[in-house]
Amino acid sequence: MAGAGARPGKGATVQAHRRLSTIQGSPLSLKVLIASPLETEHVKAIAATDPRVEVLYEPDLLPTPRYTADHGGVRPDLAEPESRRWRDLLAQADVSFDFDWWEPARMPANCPGLRWVQATSAGIGQFVERHGLAGSGLVFTTAAGTHAGPLAEFALMGVLHFVKGIPDLRRWQARRHWERYTTRSLAGSRVVVVGLGGIGRRVAEVFAALSARVVGVGRPGREYDVPGLTEVRPFTEIREALTGADALVLACPLTDETHGLIGPAELAALAPGAVVVNIARGPVIDEPALADALSSGRLGGACLDVFAEEPLPARSPLWAMDNVIVSPHSASTVDAENALLTELFTDNLRRWLDGRPLRNVFDREKGY
Repeated sequence: MAGAGARPGKGATVQAHRRLSTIQGSPLSLKVLIASPLETEHVKAIAATDPRVEVLYEPDLLPTPRYTADHGGVRPDLAEPESRRWRDLLAQADVSFDFDWWEPARMPANCPGLRWVQATSAGIGQFVERHGLAGSGLVFTTAAGTHAGPLAEFALMGVLHFVKGIPDLRRWQARRHWERYTTRSLAGSRVVVVGLGGIGRRVAEVFAALSARVVGVGRPGREYDVPGLTEVRPFTEIREALTGADALVLACPLTDETHGLIGPAELAALAPGAVVVNIARGPVIDEPALADALSSGRLGGACLDVFAEEPLPARSPLWAMDNVIVSPHSASTVDAENALLTELFTDNLRRWLDGRPLRNVFDREKGY
């Protein structure tokens, strides 16, 4: 795995296989554009998916990654010759690994042959809407599932951090203070997981494995078969689900249904000293109400990877709170992420070529 900031595979376009001729007028070559930085071994794995795959990858035309698995990076300032090269690659693409960093809103126009985009993020609803791509004829598939493990680990870390009194231990250690104390136990506690997709399922499994009583909250009218759940309730009964809960983990997509789902009344329903973890999206929770509940001591702590405004503004009171962990929207990013994304993409490539249903197709109506 290349290190942080590495420019993998710099050089000319990677041609997986020579451009094949046509049979009965149908091209045998599927041109796959790699539109965000990717290590050489993963580019080769994509190229080796099928003899019909032709990979287009010129990393010197892409943003420079700031860390391993950075799919945003620092945008390059392309001169006119490089801009022409990038436009030419866009024009050739049948399939794209990630959205175009240059002009995502113009992908339908700039990529006339494009039919499918494999995203590198699980939550693309806001992105698709913001760039006006919802009305295009493109197929989008998300990275749902690839981040479930890291996010479940993050959620567990956040809850245990406060349940086991780590903030007090750190303060005592700084003062060289020795004091016996009593901590709480995660086993037997009531943990509510909101959102029962791939991430929520994994979170539920992890907490259930440590003997927590896990309550799931999902879409109304849906039936969920999630191992480890003791109870399932719909979003419409969120307050009842939260009553007396020791921990709340938000793992749902941001939709009209979940925007502002957790407000003052929902936070008040939690047990005194409860812990809140947000690995969903910032607007799912009323951030000022959360800050008030934390500063008053009503809540025991919060572990937050997402915020209403990102980067989190310096004026936010959350920065200075001892009972808050602020994570810069990075909990899902691990050094193995690109390998997991490549596995998902190559599986979907085979499905596409075989005419089978793709995994993680984005639903425009639901927003995820």
